[in-house]
Amino acid sequence: MATVEISAREAEVLALVGEHLSNAEIGARLFISVRTVESHVSSLLRKLEVPDRRALAQRASEPAHTDRSHPAPVLPAPLTSFIGRKLERAELTEMVKNDRQVTAVGPGGVGKTRLALTVAAELAEEYSDGVWFVDLVPITSPDISVVAGTVGLALGLGEQPGRGMDESVLAALADRHALLVLDNCEHVRDGVALFIERLLAACPRVTVLATSRARLMVPFERAYTVPPMSLAGDGESDAVALFMDRAAAGGWPPNHALREQVAAFCGGLDGMALAIELAAARWTTLGLDGLTDGLSDQLRMLAGGARTDDRHRSVRAALDWSHTLLEPDDRVLLRRLSVFMKSFTVAAAAEVTASEKGVVADGLARLAEQSLLVVIASPTGTQYRALETIRQYGMERLVEVGERDDVRSLHLRWCLAEAADLAVVRADWRARFDAVADDLRAALAWVADRPAQRAEAYGLARQLAELTFTRHLIGESQQRYEQAAALADEAAAASMFRQAAAVAGCRMRGDDMYRLNRAAADAAQRAGDTAGAAADLATAATNAYRFASKFVRTLPPEEAIALIAEARELAGDDQAAQAAVALAEAGRGLTEAFGAAEGASDDAVAETIARAERAVELAHRTGDPLAESAALDTLTGAQSWSGDAFAAAATARRRITLLASAPPTPTGTHELIDALGEATEAGLGVGDLPGARRWARQLADHPMLAEVGHRATSQLLVADALAGNVDEVLTRSARFLEAWQRSGRPTGSVLGAAVAGVGMIHGLRDDDDARREWAAVMDQLATPAEHTYGYRAVYDSMLLLHNGDAGEALGRMAPEPGEVWRWVTWVWLHWYVALRAEATVLTGSPDAADRLAEARTIVAGNPVAGAIVERAEALLTEDRERLLATADAFDAAGCRYQSARTRVLAGGDHAALGAAALADLGLAPMTTPRRS
Repeated sequence: MATVEISAREAEVLALVGEHLSNAEIGARLFISVRTVESHVSSLLRKLEVPDRRALAQRASEPAHTDRSHPAPVLPAPLTSFIGRKLERAELTEMVKNDRQVTAVGPGGVGKTRLALTVAAELAEEYSDGVWFVDLVPITSPDISVVAGTVGLALGLGEQPGRGMDESVLAALADRHALLVLDNCEHVRDGVALFIERLLAACPRVTVLATSRARLMVPFERAYTVPPMSLAGDGESDAVALFMDRAAAGGWPPNHALREQVAAFCGGLDGMALAIELAAARWTTLGLDGLTDGLSDQLRMLAGGARTDDRHRSVRAALDWSHTLLEPDDRVLLRRLSVFMKSFTVAAAAEVTASEKGVVADGLARLAEQSLLVVIASPTGTQYRALETIRQYGMERLVEVGERDDVRSLHLRWCLAEAADLAVVRADWRARFDAVADDLRAALAWVADRPAQRAEAYGLARQLAELTFTRHLIGESQQRYEQAAALADEAAAASMFRQAAAVAGCRMRGDDMYRLNRAAADAAQRAGDTAGAAADLATAATNAYRFASKFVRTLPPEEAIALIAEARELAGDDQAAQAAVALAEAGRGLTEAFGAAEGASDDAVAETIARAERAVELAHRTGDPLAESAALDTLTGAQSWSGDAFAAAATARRRITLLASAPPTPTGTHELIDALGEATEAGLGVGDLPGARRWARQLADHPMLAEVGHRATSQLLVADALAGNVDEVLTRSARFLEAWQRSGRPTGSVLGAAVAGVGMIHGLRDDDDARREWAAVMDQLATPAEHTYGYRAVYDSMLLLHNGDAGEALGRMAPEPGEVWRWVTWVWLHWYVALRAEATVLTGSPDAADRLAEARTIVAGNPVAGAIVERAEALLTEDRERLLATADAFDAAGCRYQSARTRVLAGGDHAALGAAALADLGLAPMTTPRRS
């Protein structure tokens, strides 16, 4: 017989005729009308050329027709590709396989329907009798008969005399193995719940996958909360993939380089799928910058073009749908909660909405059930949060009904109490601050523009300034202190400006420090506090001297002199003001002496030291440890400039001790960070490597420097480079480089010693590529050429000596220390002198003995430099026992590299031990020096 073509539906009808079912039974089985069955039977009789139904049944029973195929799933065809959600698809699929009724729950626009359709399509082969999709949006009545009628129409069932549609559906599905997808159940929950309960009882092989903004609350329901699009992975996240795909559909694909910025933008949309799609649709007209600017008004921005569902034409339309379903009391609660920027507790909500806790708790539960609030379980209790689009929608409603100011005032009162509670730092402080920080900022933004509440605005600005400093958000802290100063009376304003100046110092913003010190002086004078103004003016001048490397603009000498003169005139007999003026004068004297081209005369040294000591004495009398710390800093500088490295180190340690109990205020923190750096350098200058590393470690670990790893690790890199701690240098230099690049590659000489030290270590490792990389970093720092005879001479000489080039090393340090005194004072004088003496011996210079005698006098008391000189003298006299004794001295001083170098220089069996020690450090073999 010739082959005939029959459709898939006709094949299904033929198979059921073979089972001797009536037309009505076939219609119920296939969810089609009896008339449609009759039409298919007539077509089969004609195509198969058989005389009657009995012959048709016989044909159906033939082997070629015994297996009934799976009917194709009856699902709407998606208009766009499905993006991401690998985890969600797997989780929801597993739940549908294991549970007969699963509800995908989530707010409007989160992507419930697309996820359900995708899972249903993937599961189609699991259900022999088909997969069916029912959209419940068109119906408005929660009556079970209306719900069942909509399901029946989707299944292709017609009305049957004497039987309700709910009964017809149950009869049709009684023995079917099918998956029923009920979409958008939230507005007819009662009818859907009753229908599903009956369906599951009567149809044991049917599974229901529902989507709803609220759980259906039926027996055996398993709820799956559909999360927003994943933001994990930043530029590679599902949210970014969705945005890029939908934006590309507009004909202008976003540049791949923008993915990180797109990730931040999608985070501002909370990863909501509908919001991302609507935003992507406006990519071609707004660009990423325009879209980002629109985040503050998402409801306006996320209004878009034609969509098959009116509710999804805009985010506002989707929220209108949800809002309409709420009870009046819940609408009131939702809009009043919109003042919260982040999560909140029941107690907080009750205070801000002026309601009883029990009433609020019930309302929050209902809003959460409607997916209008996210429930957050934490160790401290349950919290709630509205997604940003929902929060903005609630705020619009709050304004519409005229409640904004009243609710904002209650929110402000709550914020002030929270800020006051955060003044006490406990173990969970950071998490507590982060939870309310955005609320504090929002409350301040609102109240700052209300003159009648200026006092409250000032109080909150001051509290937020202090809290953000504790949280190490120092840029914001400076801003908040300045804001508080603008809101305060004159006396309080001066105090706020002083704190802001200290924060600017922590930020390395010297010009801001100067501006804010001057502003504090102006405010103090307006308040009648002339002594305070004098101290502020003097401090402005002092800071320009103490922290010159933090300034972009160098303070002209005549401007500094004028400041000090004015401060002296205003100081009167106030002890603190006089101490501040004395410190400014000492700083000016030190700066002028240091800048003198001819170097330091004995009279200049004595006068400079005397001024600094007087400043310390006056500051000590005030009883203010921070003022005394500033004076000790100047004294340390004067002692170092004079060449007395040990006195400078002792004063630096004294300063650290003084600050041990200083409060963690901006000024105290600024002083401590500076003191730790100064103590590290002073320790290196006198060969106290363990002490220097201890203070450098405290500096590297200081939480204020957590985000500026190049600043935090620079001093420790110098200490480790000089000690030969190779592994530590390699590890920390990676952090240094990453942080320096992230910060925009800042220039300035303050980082030069660390960069040059890392370069030296790579040179000792014979890693030329890495050394060139760090040399390029050094070039970008734009360090002064004078530093050629400071740390750069020391590092270059250490490397040259390691490679056996003693002559080149001596040439590198040819100038006498007195000729380059500015740049070999402080850290580098003893290193320069000691290495120069060793190079002199190794080159066989005739004046080696004189150089050694001079060097021994200069470095006396320095365990590392002293051991280098001692080693050089042992080499000169060929005293191996004396030479090897220096190896123990280097080990005791924490200088592993010099210890290994000593053994190589000793020769014989000791050389092998030294070479092994160098290899253990990760360094290349040392070349035995060539002696003339």
